[in-house]
Amino acid sequence: MGHMNLQFLEAAPAWVEQRKVYRHPVALNRAKVRKLGQPSEPAMLIDLSISGCRIETDAILMKGDRLWLRFENGEALVAKAIWCRDGQVGCQFDATLDKGLFRALTLITE
Repeated sequence: MGHMNLQFLEAAPAWVEQRKVYRHPVALNRAKVRKLGQPSEPAMLIDLSISGCRIETDAILMKGDRLWLRFENGEALVAKAIWCRDGQVGCQFDATLDKGLFRALTLITE
């Protein structure tokens, strides 16, 4: 029958649990998100890893947008919107999150 052309085989969708880095659940309401040239909007930090996070916001964001995120009055983190759906945004940080900030954010309970 010959060999199969692997180029056209469909891959199964990836599950959130298949991430390279585990995302820790967080419930932080005092977050802010801002696009270049736009004012800051309130956001809620839903989960967090050292390489990215998921936020919920009413801000109008699109996949590929460059974002500035601010949590608990910390310095602004630069990120990219990887996906946007139903008011939630998956963000990838430009630089790995500082371990001290990561620890502080994952210990917060509201």
